[in-house]
Amino acid sequence: MCRQVLRDDQWERLKNLLPGKASDCGVTAKDNRLFVEAVQWIARTGAQWRDLPTSFGHWHRVYVRYNRWSHKGVWTRIFDAVSDDPELKYLMVDGSIVRVHQHGASKKTERDEQAQGKSGGGLSTKIHAAVDALGNPVRLMLTAGQASEYGQADNLIKDIEAGFVLADKGYDSDGFVASICAGGATPVIPSRKNRSTPRDYDKEVYKARKLVERFFQKLKHYRRQQAPDIRTGGPTPRIFP
Repeated sequence: MCRQVLRDDQWERLKNLLPGKASDCGVTAKDNRLFVEAVQWIARTGAQWRDLPTSFGHWHRVYVRYNRWSHKGVWTRIFDAVSDDPELKYLMVDGSIVRVHQHGASKKTERDEQAQGKSGGGLSTKIHAAVDALGNPVRLMLTAGQASEYGQADNLIKDIEAGFVLADKGYDSDGFVASICAGGATPVIPSRKNRSTPRDYDKEVYKARKLVERFFQKLKHYRRQQAPDIRTGGPTPRIFP
């Protein structure tokens, strides 16, 4: 369990971003640090909430609190705050599919809200990510699994000032290239085979794109992201179900 415990320096960075402080209006949280560590344990192990060790508190109270923070946008605010100083020499975008466990399948009328859709292997969700030159996430989005990656490309880079935007040939479209240039960045995207006039791109700079692939590999260590067994949280990430 020690791998899921926050270091003191990590906690110092997070603690003032969380609700329930003594200086806040309303009820003062009993132990925000223990609660965040409980959420981290669930994310890392992929376990169901009922399997949360009792040392973190009663699983249902932890779940209710997590869900409340999700609906209030607390996790999104935390993510924005800890990623407020990215290294934007390069911005790399990519996407990855996560299969939806049968216990997490939504009703047909709720699939759009829950970012679930049918692809070749059944119900799935697609994670879209933009990472900086250090491989750290700058922006995350969720869509149904069958959604194209380049369909969210403009949203991933919107209002982010980068030097170069790197992506694989799946993102090669005139519209996306124009959006990159309009934002003052240089596109580094290989041309599709069917492009009549292939564009030149910097092959040395393109080698840095491995960082976004490594980011998705790191996500796989957090089993809750890779094998969700209950519903996901819609177009804005809730961290996990």
